[in-house]
Amino acid sequence: MAVEPQILGRAVKAVQYRQHRALDSRLASVGSTLAQWDALRAISRTPGVSARELAAATFQSEQAFGTLAGRLVAQGLVDRRPGHGRRFEHHLTPDGERVLKAGHEVANSVLTECFEGLAEAEREALLELLRKIEGRPEGESGP
Repeated sequence: MAVEPQILGRAVKAVQYRQHRALDSRLASVGSTLAQWDALRAISRTPGVSARELAAATFQSEQAFGTLAGRLVAQGLVDRRPGHGRRFEHHLTPDGERVLKAGHEVANSVLTECFEGLAEAEREALLELLRKIEGRPEGESGP
């Protein structure tokens, strides 16, 4: 039986939506949202990175990321420093590091629950299939 692409796409979206809702809900307990925690995570991976690069890394428009970064600065979680030209570099503050760490614990718990119905071999196969769809070579790791 052939699987219709729209049904498959909807199933992927439904799982993603469930994960995002659970993450957003539970991250509130550490004073963050999913978008904020994801931005902190991206900044942590590449300190000093530009807003343009962070927008791409967090699947946002540059304008949306700029607004989010402004909120993170206002909350004292991120420090923006002048870089080359008009570019601003982004760095986590100690409070940003604390929220990021707490968010990692929440995310690990939520995602463990999301995938607990799959055996280890199934999780490995799912990851390889998703990377194949994404266009990454087999075995390549990433965020």
